[in-house]
Amino acid sequence: MTLIRPFRGLRPKSAQAQELVAPPYDVLNSEEARQLAEGHPLSFLHISKPEIDLSPEVNPYTAEVYQKGAENLNRLIADGVLSLDDQAAYYLYEMLVDGHSQIGLVAVASVEKYDQNLIVKHELTRQDKEADRINMISTMDCQASPVLLTFAPEPSFSDIVAQVCAQPAETSVLSTDQVTHRLWPVFDPSLIEGISAIFNGPNAPVNKLYIADGHHRSASASKIAAERIPANPDHTGDEPYNYFLAVIYPSDQMKILDYNRVVKDLNGHSVPEFISKLEEWFEVKTSDKPLSPASAGQIGMYLENQWYQLTADPAKIPQDPVGVLDVSLLYQWVLSPLLGIGNPRTDKRIDFVGGARGLKGLEMRVDSKEMQVAFSMFPTQMQQIMDVAEADQIMPPKSTWFEPKLVDGLICHWLKE
Repeated sequence: MTLIRPFRGLRPKSAQAQELVAPPYDVLNSEEARQLAEGHPLSFLHISKPEIDLSPEVNPYTAEVYQKGAENLNRLIADGVLSLDDQAAYYLYEMLVDGHSQIGLVAVASVEKYDQNLIVKHELTRQDKEADRINMISTMDCQASPVLLTFAPEPSFSDIVAQVCAQPAETSVLSTDQVTHRLWPVFDPSLIEGISAIFNGPNAPVNKLYIADGHHRSASASKIAAERIPANPDHTGDEPYNYFLAVIYPSDQMKILDYNRVVKDLNGHSVPEFISKLEEWFEVKTSDKPLSPASAGQIGMYLENQWYQLTADPAKIPQDPVGVLDVSLLYQWVLSPLLGIGNPRTDKRIDFVGGARGLKGLEMRVDSKEMQVAFSMFPTQMQQIMDVAEADQIMPPKSTWFEPKLVDGLICHWLKE
């Protein structure tokens, strides 16, 4: 089975794409989605967050909600708003914002290769989130939210991108976060063959992909295939359920922002005592301005209207792929032993703030007295993620914040073919 393959995209007509595309399902709560979709009957939120079309009292994880999503999807198909391309294709997908451009490949990726760890994971998944995706995809027979994958840069891929993107994009939309999203379908058989040769076969220059975002979506695709394979006596391995929707970018184009931390209290420590204990691990200096770390091994801290620069002692930094991460240093040296934070996935005393909110977002959480201390982090680097994945290890929770975000609805993978 190939690592990736072309597919017949289920997508909107270009004239209706702007009205249809929506933020990813997992960045909005139900009320935010309800407000954003109000007055927009074509919004993909009616499919990705279908609870917005039901009573607010309805549990968003019930069968009624998934059925509503399928109903809304089938209505858009029946009305011709969404339609399947006549032939299988690859698609190039550009995101452009504030001078940053990244152009990747839309394809479907092999569940078998995922199971063989040739599509490499770096995060744990939660059973409840997997169940949600399994129920949604199984009910709709459609993968509507792509998994974000990455690979080591390959010149032959860049050459094809330059050739295809010399022509105007077929579809261009502006998302709510002011990112331009452009799509080029690739139907030319010679270009399809050229793209496939980059990723498929024993001598392909790219033979491994890394999950950047979408661990629950890829895990759910694997479990759906595991259910459908034995249930299909005519299974060949070519069925759509053997693959999942993905957008694949070269790693040197990926943009990762800082993922910062705020904590409710100092776990019984006075401020002087807390700073004194930090000095066992860091060089601690005050800063006369908000501090965004300039390099790995440096952490900013905001406490009682004062910014600090914490610089780790290089001799004390572990050299294994996970231990060397700044988020690991903060947890092992500060959050766990000093502030008493247990499992950061579940501990209610800690929260996480995406870098898009800036340092002001951290100051506001502390100045409001909601939190007592904030930590600003240097962004995890793409190579670090790949190193952790290669070592078959797991990233600490909330290690990465990818920007810009893919939109839902620009292209889907239909499982009924």
